[in-house]
Amino acid sequence: MTPEEKERLEACTREIAEILYRNAEAKDAEQLKTLEGIEIAVREQMLENVSPKVGIFLSKKAVGQKQEKREK
Repeated sequence: MTPEEKERLEACTREIAEILYRNAEAKDAEQLKTLEGIEIAVREQMLENVSPKVGIFLSKKAVGQKQEKREK
């Protein structure tokens, strides 16, 4: 990963974290007062909002690569 990519990844991650925090806080602000609650909130947010999008992206990439191989 290039330094520019690392910097961009860090900025995007920070922005995603802010969005997910606001969403978690709106759902249950009390939960975010303990380390355990934060861990649960992060896990829930990742499973609900981030992992599915990453999985779909990677699946489309894999399908695209298979199609490219077939065309060759």
